[in-house]
Amino acid sequence: MGGADEFPVGTCPGMCPLGELAQRERQGRLHRLELREGTRQGDPARVVKEYSRPAAGKELPRPQELRPAPVLLATVHYLLGQVAPRADLPPAEVHAFISDRLRAVHQDATLQQLRGAPCVALLERSLGYLLHAGYKLCWEPPARFDPHLHCTQLQECFSWLRRCYRDSCHHGEPAFQALFLLYNLGFPEALRQVLQLPDPVRASPELRTALAVNQAYLERNWARFFRLVQALPYLPICALHRHLGPARRLALLTFSHGFSTRNCRCPLTWLARLLAVDGPEEMAELCCHHGLMVLDGAVVFQKGAFRDPDVLVHSPSQLLMDSKRGEAPLLEIIEDACS
Repeated sequence: MGGADEFPVGTCPGMCPLGELAQRERQGRLHRLELREGTRQGDPARVVKEYSRPAAGKELPRPQELRPAPVLLATVHYLLGQVAPRADLPPAEVHAFISDRLRAVHQDATLQQLRGAPCVALLERSLGYLLHAGYKLCWEPPARFDPHLHCTQLQECFSWLRRCYRDSCHHGEPAFQALFLLYNLGFPEALRQVLQLPDPVRASPELRTALAVNQAYLERNWARFFRLVQALPYLPICALHRHLGPARRLALLTFSHGFSTRNCRCPLTWLARLLAVDGPEEMAELCCHHGLMVLDGAVVFQKGAFRDPDVLVHSPSQLLMDSKRGEAPLLEIIEDACS
């Protein structure tokens, strides 16, 4: 891949080049997360380089406008450790800021052609945050959080990281290859790629568990699927979260055909445990959302009554998600999974 004459090496010592800081301050384009307390002035300890869309004919940044690998990693640590926990601002606004600044980090890494461990460190931590954000913001309206754009950003990060893994071995590879499979649950191409991984990676506990979850999903073995899901740690469940709604829909469809009789009633408490739903009240709402009749704490399965909802409801889960998160800081959870 070229040498130092082709690709610049960043020399910017801070999270944002001073020229950009001054320009955005003049133009009033600093985010409120970047301002000194009680002023409209930028705080160099808070201002983070924003993403700049590439354009034809646009000059490449100079070395002093690019951050070297250690500064990029420090920037990611700041975003995940100091900005992500902010509870005084709307979660979608905080995420939009972090997402944009992570794109700028990746852009700097691309322009310098970072490879190996420095690039892996950036991508693993970025993915950990993006998977967490996908769960925390799943019930936000599309105007505040676009799940399709978020998915695109995640898939691009996965693709880039997995290319890096092909060049050398990294401690975090089994965990992130498992997250890749869980995020793409049920997709044949994702399974094919995972099955082609080297034996030591494929035989790791993380990959074996992810493969078992994927197999249970493909076999429509919902008892085994949700039992395995409940045993997963926080980040793997974040990766899997977008598939829980479709999985529960398919499970209810299966039960509507298999237990379709007027005299058969299934207790909501049992069904909630089976499908890893927080409680019978939420289970009742889910059944009604799919057209199923709920009577006296039980659901009556009739295949003619089942209907596909226009929108699958995503909701926070104490049982599967929040209880696994605990009180640990997000950065600590992500660092435990990284190389």
